[in-house]
Amino acid sequence: MPTPHETEKQHVGPQEADQPPSMSSHDAAPPAAPSRNPCCLCWCCCCGCSWAEERRRAWRVSRENKLQPLPGCEACATPSPEEVRSWAQSFDKLMHSPAGRSVFREFLRTEYSEENMLFWLACEELKAEANQHVVDEKARLIYEDYVSILSPKEVSLDSRVREGINKKMQEPSAHTFDDAQLQIYTLMHRDSYPRFLSSPTYRALLLRGSSQSSSEA
Repeated sequence: MPTPHETEKQHVGPQEADQPPSMSSHDAAPPAAPSRNPCCLCWCCCCGCSWAEERRRAWRVSRENKLQPLPGCEACATPSPEEVRSWAQSFDKLMHSPAGRSVFREFLRTEYSEENMLFWLACEELKAEANQHVVDEKARLIYEDYVSILSPKEVSLDSRVREGINKKMQEPSAHTFDDAQLQIYTLMHRDSYPRFLSSPTYRALLLRGSSQSSSEA
């Protein structure tokens, strides 16, 4: 005759006994991957997923290395005095200038908000991608790096935009983050750009341009 303890164990199936604790809402993973190719974006340990994870890691490292050069490096062309002055005319002119983006990114780094520029650049790169499998991959990385509440580089997005991204991540496209990119662009324009124009970084570039123009005269 089974003991009470043995009887209690019989009521607990093996699946229930081995089931891990449920995740809290703050620990939840990003939205599920598109159904058209579930293996490439799932979280299992199969060979295919390990290969996809290596590709995602290589793309992240490549993107971060590509964005590392800052003003003063040989890879960055020195902007002309006219170009530097044009950055004060509008935020659009600053952002359309490769040298301007590099200088502005350096400034954002000093304000601990460099992730705003990195997110905007990642969205630009995503919009230029035509291969759907690569779009899925890059969208997942952008979500993990800049949208997830678990990321140290999370950008500031309102609940409406964040909810829209979560829905679009069910089937990512090159324009999944368009609303979020516009919101961050507007934030940089209204908040960081005015401070940049009065910063020592920008004033030094203006003085350098003035000195260069005087020496050439």
